[in-house]
Amino acid sequence: MFEPLTWALVALSLLAMVYAVVLAARNKRIDWPVLGALGVIEVALLAQLVVGIVQLVGTDRDVSGPFFVGYLIGSLLILPVGALWALGDSSRWGAGALAIACLVVPVLELRLHDIWVA
Repeated sequence: MFEPLTWALVALSLLAMVYAVVLAARNKRIDWPVLGALGVIEVALLAQLVVGIVQLVGTDRDVSGPFFVGYLIGSLLILPVGALWALGDSSRWGAGALAIACLVVPVLELRLHDIWVA
């Protein structure tokens, strides 16, 4: 797996999470900067999906393919769900739900890394 992309995704997701927590603490709705950051993260997650599948096909490692691809797809889907939830909820809990979604992405990324190097 392409490790610099993994660590960049972890860092960007954590930064987006902190921003969403600040919005929730200030009782604000999510705004364009956080949606732009989520877009960048989604594009990187899509690139990671493609790179991960290509590397999985070309590797001789003992990697559990269904788990690996499942984590790749799950990490790609979690942010849009969190963003839709946050856009639909005008209270602070919308930003809180987005913060949780942004926290799930690094967890999935670290699990992907563990599956790949194990």
